[in-house]
Amino acid sequence: MDPRSQRVKLNDGHFIPVLGFGTYAPEEVPKSEALEATKFAIEVGFRHVDSAHLYQNEEQVGQAIRSKIADGTVKREDIFYTSKLWCNSLQPELVRPALEKSLQNLQLDYVDLYIIHSPVSLKPGNKFVPKDESGKLIFDSVDLCHTWEVSLGRSKPRGGARRGGISFIHKQLEKILNKPGLKYKPVCNQVECHPYLNQSKLLEFCKSHDIVLVAYAALGAQLLSEWVNSNNPVLLEDPVLCAIAKKHKQTPALVALRYQVQRGVVVLAKSFNKKRIKENMQVFDFELTPEDMKAIDGLNRNTRYYDFQQGIGHPEYPFSEEY
Repeated sequence: MDPRSQRVKLNDGHFIPVLGFGTYAPEEVPKSEALEATKFAIEVGFRHVDSAHLYQNEEQVGQAIRSKIADGTVKREDIFYTSKLWCNSLQPELVRPALEKSLQNLQLDYVDLYIIHSPVSLKPGNKFVPKDESGKLIFDSVDLCHTWEVSLGRSKPRGGARRGGISFIHKQLEKILNKPGLKYKPVCNQVECHPYLNQSKLLEFCKSHDIVLVAYAALGAQLLSEWVNSNNPVLLEDPVLCAIAKKHKQTPALVALRYQVQRGVVVLAKSFNKKRIKENMQVFDFELTPEDMKAIDGLNRNTRYYDFQQGIGHPEYPFSEEY
């Protein structure tokens, strides 16, 4: 089956490709790699590209998209591009300038989806991660409902961002959904989601409100960084995943991706390795049995790789709640 036809319907009537290409990489990875990897991903069939202002590579990702439009591989409307609003721009008056900065870096007229990257608001300014003299994050105080309403939830976004999404726990999402006079709810909720943190309760909650769940870190944490809890087990070495992979003659990574696709979750596959990028497209070439799905469901242990411990103490810190 042509993977480009595998899409999920959003609550605004438009569609999002079920498999996305994630572009986050640690700072030490040359930005040129984002350019080459994104171009290659589009060449092999990816039509959903996910980046963020925080990743500091939107210039290269935008260049890749534009070059594939210029050479006739795709049209702009074929690509579903996601950007994200970082934590230092959650004050309502800072949302539009932040979006315009991303558009300027991308050299695109619009993004298909603009997500509030995290509910943990940080001090506005030029620093992505503002810290005090003792090395602690400098928090800001923001009404997330107000940020949503003013920026993305009041009227249908035309210029700049076609639709809005969030990266919230259910309590924070519920606040937005219960806001009097809400015109447009988020189309998606992008959260960490994999067999060790399958988010079944949050998925059920989102589905009940016609909000699509988008999974990041779907293969666990492959890269160590200040954001990652390095004490957790390696997901792709799990014996159950490995046994199912062997049975289907696939890799454990493909099994983890396929698991999400069959649950109706939009899944981001992140790799700058050309062999793996191409391999990830094979997620549509096989199907897991109900027994496989049940066995993978049974791996859930609420293990969070990206637990953002620096944000503990912020009133909106999300990861101390069950879901």
